[in-house]
Amino acid sequence: MEANEQPKKEKKRGGKLPVILAVVLAWVVLMASMAAILDARYVRFYLYGDETVTVECGDAFVDPGVYAVTAGRLFGESERHLPLSTLGEVDTSRVGSYVLRYTTRWAFSDYSTERTVNVVDTTPPVIELKTVEGYEPTWLTGYAEEGYTAYDICDGDLTGHVQRTAEADRIVYTVTDAAGNTATVERVLPKINYQPPVINLNGDQHMIVYASLNFTDPGFEAHDLLGNDLTDHVVCEGEVVPYAAGEYQLTYTITSDFGDTVTAVREVTVVPVEIPDTIMPGEKTIYLTFDDGPGPYTAGLLDVLKAYNVKATFFVTAANEKYFDQIGRAFREGHSIGVHSATHNYNKIYASEDAFFEDFFTMEDIIYDQTGSYTQLFRFPGGSSNTVSRFNPGIMSRLTKAMADMGYQYYDWNVSSGDAGETNKTNQIIENVKDGCSNFKTSVVLQHDIKDYSVAAVEEIIRWGMANGYTFRPLQLDSYAAHHGVNN
Repeated sequence: MEANEQPKKEKKRGGKLPVILAVVLAWVVLMASMAAILDARYVRFYLYGDETVTVECGDAFVDPGVYAVTAGRLFGESERHLPLSTLGEVDTSRVGSYVLRYTTRWAFSDYSTERTVNVVDTTPPVIELKTVEGYEPTWLTGYAEEGYTAYDICDGDLTGHVQRTAEADRIVYTVTDAAGNTATVERVLPKINYQPPVINLNGDQHMIVYASLNFTDPGFEAHDLLGNDLTDHVVCEGEVVPYAAGEYQLTYTITSDFGDTVTAVREVTVVPVEIPDTIMPGEKTIYLTFDDGPGPYTAGLLDVLKAYNVKATFFVTAANEKYFDQIGRAFREGHSIGVHSATHNYNKIYASEDAFFEDFFTMEDIIYDQTGSYTQLFRFPGGSSNTVSRFNPGIMSRLTKAMADMGYQYYDWNVSSGDAGETNKTNQIIENVKDGCSNFKTSVVLQHDIKDYSVAAVEEIIRWGMANGYTFRPLQLDSYAAHHGVNN
C-alpha cells in the first residue's frame, strides 16, 4: 500500500512548478507593461545652437550639431545617443531660407526635428575706381573715365549696373545689389588743362591751283599744349571741285566734348589752264577727222594718207583693242590723236561728270600707252550739240566749261560726210565732203575710219582738195575748233 502511494505524491509536485513559473513570468510582463505605459518613453532631440540660424551670404555655414535620446516619466533619459540622418543642404551663395531635417528611427517609428537656416545679404557691393598713371585731362575730352569695377558677394559682377553722376569737380558712382544694398563712392576730378589746341595747315593757307581732275589737300596737324596729337579729331568741311575754276573754302574744325571749337580755314582758288588762242589759217584748209577707230580699215587709211603726205586727226575709242597699235602708228606718222570715248555709251558717259571723266581718262591712258604722251584734244561723243544727254539736264554745259578749264580743247565739225547713217555709198560721201568744203575756207570734216565705204572715199577727197587749192592739216590746240551750239 505504501509502496503504491509514493509515486502519486511525486507526480503532484512536478505539475505545480511550471504553473508557478508561468504565473511569475506573466506577472513580470504585466509589471513591465504597466511600467512602460506609465513611463511613456519617447525620443527627445537636443539642437546645439539656435533652432533658427542667420548666415551672411558668402560666409561658410557649419551645422552646430544635434543629438537624440529616449526619455520617460519613470526612468528618465537614456544616456545612449540614437543614430541620426540629416536631410537638406544650405547654399550660402544664394539668399534664401533652408531647412535641415534630422531623423531617427526608434521602436519601429520615425522621429524628426528641424533647423531653419536663413541666408541673408546685408553687405553692400564694392566699387573700385581704376587710375591711369600720369593721366592728365585735356581740352578735347575734359576728364575721360579711367575705369571702375563693381562686385557683390552674392550678385557677382555689377560693373554694368553702376550709375555715374558727373558733377562740377567730381563723379559719383552708385550701384545697388539685388538685396537692396547700395554702395556709393566718389572720384575727385583732377585739374583740367583747358588751353585749346592749335591746327597747323600744311602748305599755303591760300592755294592757287590749275584746274585738273584731282585736288590733293596738303594736309594739317593738330596738337594741344600737352603735346597730344589731335590730328585724327579734326573734321574737314567744304569741297574743292578741281575741274571747275572758282573760289573754294576748306574749314578744319576740332570740337571738344563740351562743344568748344577750334577752326582753321584754307582758301583754294582753281584757275583755268591756259590754252592758245585759235589761229585761223591764211589759206584754204581742210582738217580731215576720223571718229570711232582704230579698226580694221585704219591701217589702209594710214597708207593712203602717207602716200599723199596728208596729216589728219583721229578721235579714238577703246572698242577694238587688237587695233590699238594703229594709234601709235598714226602718232608716229605725224597725225594728231584725240580722245573720243572709251565706251561711246551715251547713257553711261553722260550720267554724271565723274562718269564722263572716268571714261575720258581711261582713253587717255590707252593713248599714253601707245604714244608716250597724253593729248589735250577731244571730241564729245555725239558732238557738243548732242541732245542724247538731255536725260541729265545741263551736263553738256558743265562739261564744256570743265574741260576747257582743265586745258582741253574740244572739236566739233562743220562738214559732215554723211557716213554716220545718212549714206553708205562712197561716191555720195565724196560729194558730201566736196559740197561741204566748198562752203568754207576752213573745213573740219567728220568721217569714221571703222567704215570701209567712208575710208574708200578719202583718196578721191584728197585729190579733189589738192586740185582745188586746199591744204590738209591735223588739228592742234590753236586750230579752228568748229564749235557747235551747246543744246544741254
